Amino acid sequence: MSPITVYGIPGSPYVRMPLLVCEEKAAPYRLEAMEFGKTRTPEHLARQPFGRIPYIEHDGFWLYEAQAIVRYIDQVADGPRLTPTDPRAQARMNQVMNIVDWYVMPSISSAIGFNRVVKPIFGMPVDEAAVAAAVPQARLCVKALEEILGDKPYFAGDEVSLGDLMAVAHLDILPQSPEGAEMMAGSPLLAWLDRMGARPSVAATTMQKLMNLAEPVAA
Repeated sequence: MSPITVYGIPGSPYVRMPLLVCEEKAAPYRLEAMEFGKTRTPEHLARQPFGRIPYIEHDGFWLYEAQAIVRYIDQVADGPRLTPTDPRAQARMNQVMNIVDWYVMPSISSAIGFNRVVKPIFGMPVDEAAVAAAVPQARLCVKALEEILGDKPYFAGDEVSLGDLMAVAHLDILPQSPEGAEMMAGSPLLAWLDRMGARPSVAATTMQKLMNLAEPVAA
């Protein structure tokens, strides 16, 4: 299989998602790292008209939107299937992926994680009001995901799915914040995070490793 080129900012959970899938599938990939503030350039908008990340190129095929990307990689790459065949298990996977997109991202990732963990790395000021406003929604996300996980090892059952990979890209930063550590105390999601953290794909795509993986490009 020819390499998949992933374009995006290292440290972004959405950029990490396709890399996690490539790692799980043992699919070759290359990260073209972008700099902050470069997502509105004409070059970038020609590939992603909404100015978001990531997008990929594979054998001349260009694709944006993270869910579409990870589903594509799961279909074209060899390796373990990351989409359950059972309709109910697949529905749970899809449910988790949508919860992450709609509710986890704006509260846990964008508000709490970005302010508490990412901004200090770059010497940026923390928006305390945004953190405080996000806490109720973040608590609701944690509760909803706990209920879906139940006593299963992974969200869709006994095997890792795209839902787990998408969720870990957002959730593993949460316990690093005071607010996240408090709301995650005693949560079964901590054991799930431990299981996910033991996977080579997760260890290979930490923020620090991704920041060292490729030199930034303009767009």
